[in-house]
Amino acid sequence: MPTFVLASASPARLATLRSAGLDPRVVVSGVDESQVRDVPPAELALRLAELKCGAVAGLADLPDDALVLGCDSVLELDGVALGKPHDAADAVRRWESMRGRSGVLHSGHCLRDRASGHQVAATASTTVHFADVTDDEIADYVATGEPLHVAGAFTVDGLGGGFVTGIEGDHHNVVGVSLPLLRGMVRELGHRWTDLWAR
Repeated sequence: MPTFVLASASPARLATLRSAGLDPRVVVSGVDESQVRDVPPAELALRLAELKCGAVAGLADLPDDALVLGCDSVLELDGVALGKPHDAADAVRRWESMRGRSGVLHSGHCLRDRASGHQVAATASTTVHFADVTDDEIADYVATGEPLHVAGAFTVDGLGGGFVTGIEGDHHNVVGVSLPLLRGMVRELGHRWTDLWAR
């Protein structure tokens, strides 16, 4: 069974993978995300995922059979890519512009098989509909600190879940990793998804 490595510091991604039966080894890439600029939101998510995957897959102390997954997510609103807010004031502004509207959450995925050297990459996109939250709700939510640590300044699996009125597409993708997409990528690299389940 290959060693599955998650090149991401995201607790939500790790929890999603664990709930799907995997037991990833986490190795944070430390990639400077500012090096990718002036590309459309979906491409931005994919390019950053590829950078993270590449940075970790090249480390000498990983097992030779490792499958390394890099992921990155951005929320597209009005054609603009929104990553993590810069600060609390930025998070408030984001929510003032998002409330009562819809955005598209793009999660880039890049999976490399160290044994073969092959990799596959793809982006999953999910439409998210936001509630028309009040100013007080925005202030209270931002005060929790949760939206400061996530792409788009919201979660669907945490305190922000009550502010999401609907999702079109893969729910897990909004959390940060599309399980159906990842399964297909694993199979494309010649592995069985069920072989990755921790036993």
